[in-house]
Amino acid sequence: MQSKATSPQQYLNELPEDRKKSINKLRQQILDNLPKGMEEQMNYGMLGYVIPHSVYPDGYHCNPKLPLPFMNLASQKNFIAVYSMALYSKKELMDWFTSEYAKQCKYKLDMGKSCIRFKRIDDIPFELIGELTAKVTTKEWINIYESAIKK
Repeated sequence: MQSKATSPQQYLNELPEDRKKSINKLRQQILDNLPKGMEEQMNYGMLGYVIPHSVYPDGYHCNPKLPLPFMNLASQKNFIAVYSMALYSKKELMDWFTSEYAKQCKYKLDMGKSCIRFKRIDDIPFELIGELTAKVTTKEWINIYESAIKK
């Protein structure tokens, strides 16, 4: 479910009541841990955490008019989703995350390639998402990205 919101605040204002608290708590964890050089903006109809053109002028190779994506947060129809592109780009990070998730959550990890789905709002590991956000610096993400697209 892509939002038509044009700002993060508009996105948050349009959330269903039962999602507002959890999305805001996840958002705050991400913002508190967002690496220097990254910023929040709307990205693909979701809250996006990106490397702006002022830091990485080339932008995203699929559409250079867009900033380089790093992470997204969204309220989907049946779940809350955190999209972390770094997870499938860095094996050590994926190993760390899956291990920590199992220690902190009572339910099995529901994850696609970069999408972590939270169907049970009462079992979201908020601090773990904050730690995940801080695990990759802006420079490191640019290096990982460039090494992947320039093969």
